[in-house]
Amino acid sequence: MQPQSFYQVVADDFAAVDGIIRNQLTSRVPLVEKIGDYITSAGGKRLRPLLVLLSGNAVGLKGDQLRLLAAIIEFLHTSTLLHDDVVDMSGMRRGRSTANALWGNAPSVLVGDFLYARSFEMMVALGSMPVMRIISQATRVIAEGEVLQLSKVRDASTTEEVYMEVIRGKTAMLFEASTHSAATLAGASDEQCEALRQFGDHLGIAFQLVDDLLDYQGDAETLGKNVGDDLAEGKPTLPLIYTMREGTPEQATLVRKAIQKGGIEDLESIRAAVQSSGALDYTARLAREYADRAIACLELIPASPYRDALVELSRFAVARTH
Repeated sequence: MQPQSFYQVVADDFAAVDGIIRNQLTSRVPLVEKIGDYITSAGGKRLRPLLVLLSGNAVGLKGDQLRLLAAIIEFLHTSTLLHDDVVDMSGMRRGRSTANALWGNAPSVLVGDFLYARSFEMMVALGSMPVMRIISQATRVIAEGEVLQLSKVRDASTTEEVYMEVIRGKTAMLFEASTHSAATLAGASDEQCEALRQFGDHLGIAFQLVDDLLDYQGDAETLGKNVGDDLAEGKPTLPLIYTMREGTPEQATLVRKAIQKGGIEDLESIRAAVQSSGALDYTARLAREYADRAIACLELIPASPYRDALVELSRFAVARTH
């Protein structure tokens, strides 16, 4: 199954979700529509709504409600992107300028708020209190994960355990909410709901591990973002944490100083250090372990093209180059 095949099995649903997103972006304030349209048309992978569609279909749910849920998840994700880019002072995402680089921080934050609010209006329209409980809790955990990450910027003493807590909150939580809410909306059994919830959590962790790995392996053109961004912001991600813990004293000192001061002056030296210390291999191996755990969770889900797509999506998540 090729990467695009994940989308093919739910192609009609995906097209309908795009339509819902466009309709829900309407606002009487032109700048809201302009920024909202800009960021939602950025051509990202849309993995989270894809997970909603695949998970729901895998346990027997089809139709408008599932599509609306997928759009809700994408609105939530997009709102966090707008806010994150302001917090991180990012100038590039998905190969083009960020909204804050084009319109400034204040409009980006406020349109992010609009998208948050719209997603909750859509949730009310969905009318499922169990889904609302899952998603409202997830938005809180995501915010906590972002604040925890912010509190660890330029903190070279950050442990692997704290790092895992950060990525479980800021990234894996919305993957988990996507699969869990879809299963819940479908009325799946408790066992299946829990299996899909855990699947989302494991896949989200694998996905973020690869993201942090690519910050030291890829090039900006392929990644669609500035390589070395995490280092520039002084974020202690796993490749850096491992190098400080397992590398030579010289490598550990180099990385520690780079985290503490931020910036990418030493990017090439750091890249060499994370490579030779084994940090990239370690991070890649851990990502594969989490992807394997995710796939194991699907044993409770009936065989179908949708389950197959979830398996292949898990493999793609750790094999990707962007």
